[in-house]
Order: sequence, then C-alpha cells, then structure tokens
Amino acid sequence: MKSGLRPRLSRCVALSIDADAARNPGWTVAAGVMVECTATPAGHKLERAMKRKASAVWQGGLQDGKGTISTDSGVLKDTQYSFATRFEDGIGTNPEELIAAAHAGCFSMALSAELGKVGIKPERIGTTATLTLDKADGGFAITAVHLDVKVKIPGGDRAAFEKATADAKAGCPVSKVLKATITMDATLET
Repeated sequence: MKSGLRPRLSRCVALSIDADAARNPGWTVAAGVMVECTATPAGHKLERAMKRKASAVWQGGLQDGKGTISTDSGVLKDTQYSFATRFEDGIGTNPEELIAAAHAGCFSMALSAELGKVGIKPERIGTTATLTLDKADGGFAITAVHLDVKVKIPGGDRAAFEKATADAKAGCPVSKVLKATITMDATLET
C-alpha cells in the first residue's frame, strides 16, 4: 500500500429483490437480493443514494374509480385502493395508511439505532403511528402524526431512553419528509 493512502472498505446495500440484477454492472445478487457494492475510502459514506420504488395505477373518476399500488419488493402487488378505502371504510389500503406504516417502521429502526449508540439493545420496540388528514386550503393535507411508542428494556436508563426517543423522532427520515406536527408518547417498560 502506498504511503498516505487510506484503506478502501467494501460497502454493500440491499436495494431490491430482482433476480435479473446480475445484468447490471456494479451490482451483484446475493440470495435473490440485488445489492450495490461500492468501494469507498475508510470513513466516507456511500457514493450512491439508496432508492426505493413504488407505483400506482388509477382508473376512473375520483369517487367511482379504483386503483392499485405495487412495490418493487413485491410486498404490495396490485393492492387495491379507492375513494372508499381512503375516506370511508372500504376494503383495501390508502396512501395515508402506508405513510403511517412507513413512519412507524422507520421510527422504530431509528430508535433502535439511537439506543445502540449508547450501548442499549431493546428487547422490543412497538410503534403505532396515527396520521391525521385534514381538509385545508381547498384540499387535503397531512397535518399531524402521533407516535405511540412502547419499548421494553430490562433495567433501562430513563434519561438515555428519553434522549434516544427525542433524537429518533427528529432524525427519522420519514419524520423529516413530513410537513406535519409530530407528537409522541413514549413508554419505557423495564
């Protein structure tokens, strides 16, 4: 190794399930998961941003139409949504429910990361995100999300827990993208 050069680390990020990914240069497939591997100087971040895809197809008018939502991972595949699933009690999903699920999942992972920074490994993090959609300014807007969080940490340190929950709420990528008031009740179970 030449003097002054820092070692390069191989970093891999799972991006999507795609058996055909091997045809893309710079990508490999491990156990059916498409993985981007890049060599980066030690201490540097990945050069490429992680990207996720989802798609929707809508047919018809707003109140009498219907649509489907799909994700590249295949977890959602032609999942039904409609006016009734969004504003009434119809069968299927809706964009707000999916945002709430994404926020609950993202926050739980962010909290686990924050707790890990101070050497705490939770037994369980349960998060329920309740999203509020209000009519505002001639249309609709997501105005609030409330996170109800229950975390089990035997012998947990309350001060470390409270700091970690606040940092996770502020640092969660889904929290950052929402232009809504985000409130939280966090319970530590020891």
